[in-house]
Amino acid sequence: MRVLRIHAAAADEAAEAAAWYEKECPGLGVEFEHAIDAALDLLEETIIPLTAVPGKAGARGVKRLVLRRFPYSVIVSERETEVFVIAFAHHARHPGYWRDRL
Repeated sequence: MRVLRIHAAAADEAAEAAAWYEKECPGLGVEFEHAIDAALDLLEETIIPLTAVPGKAGARGVKRLVLRRFPYSVIVSERETEVFVIAFAHHARHPGYWRDRL
């Protein structure tokens, strides 16, 4: 099992998205939180291969895990013993905004 670290801004993004979903449809925010938790479990266990992020960040080893039900990707930097979550990025909002967190 790898150590999982989450950038503080990424944790805020996830909380804000869950609150928004909950406001839009009661119960949906909890489902979003479950989707995030499941993705983080997969990242810790190295169960699935991740896809490289396009561009310079991808060349630096940044990868993503796309959530199935929600239009979000978990943007990470992988090391052998650690996964660092850089962002929980919405697919249609400000692409690459998280790059300054590298």
